[in-house]
Amino acid sequence: MAYSALANPRATRGVLQEFGLSAKHALGQNFLVDDNVIGNILRLAQLDDPQPDGALPCLFEIGPGIGTLTIALLERAKVIAIERDADLVDVLAQTTMDLSHRFALIQKDALKLTRDEVEQAAATLDAPMPRQLVSNLPYGIAATVVLDWLTRFEFLDAMTVMVQSEVADRMDAQVGTKNYGAYTVKLRLYAHVVDRFQVPPGCFMPAPHVESAVIRIERNADALDPELVEVACKLADAAFAQRRKTIRNSMSSKYPKDIVDQLLAACDIAPTTRGETLAPETYLQMARALLDLH
Repeated sequence: MAYSALANPRATRGVLQEFGLSAKHALGQNFLVDDNVIGNILRLAQLDDPQPDGALPCLFEIGPGIGTLTIALLERAKVIAIERDADLVDVLAQTTMDLSHRFALIQKDALKLTRDEVEQAAATLDAPMPRQLVSNLPYGIAATVVLDWLTRFEFLDAMTVMVQSEVADRMDAQVGTKNYGAYTVKLRLYAHVVDRFQVPPGCFMPAPHVESAVIRIERNADALDPELVEVACKLADAAFAQRRKTIRNSMSSKYPKDIVDQLLAACDIAPTTRGETLAPETYLQMARALLDLH
């Protein structure tokens, strides 16, 4: 079965030519033209089957482009899409026309989206707040928006997103590996990676110069105190500020040395340890110790 009528080069080229458009490199636009990838995204997002109107979940999509993934999602959900490119608004109106009653478009930078705007869009669709983000994310903002939305939108339970493969590697990195860093620690304080699959450049038009991956992230069951998480994130940034140095020397560039020494002693961490050897739970432990010092 075909998941999206637009997921092929001929259809994508036809829509772009009709509206006099082309991919904008500055906005990270690479249009997906492989229907098998669409199907794999739907399966990873647990959206295999079309749904009747009465049983529809509500989803987010960032950067819907011409609507290639969107029209497949609309068979299975109500969709609140956030698109920065004003030139694509009319395109989306046409490509989503058959299921427009399930579709709400917010023309805005995803990093500036507010909760009020989400609530208004959900009300327009007579839908609950969206619990999942399913997107071929613009690569320039992918890592930032994933962490930003997990931080700001507590109603969001899961993300199934296309990102650069190296970004997926950072999200999925194990403690002690070269890809494990401050970003990995911060992401893990909110969520964990469930699964992923690779997508080669030839699945896009134009083909990007990087490998891509679709990754599913689910929010951790136990929510942590926001202040504790904020402090742990700052400590992770400090621990990786000078990655080749010991944790004592790296953190001392951000915190007074006596405070660093107290933290390390309180958490039984050797000063010669390096930040990449510590699990996210250890950064939480240090955050608790730092809050106790104050």
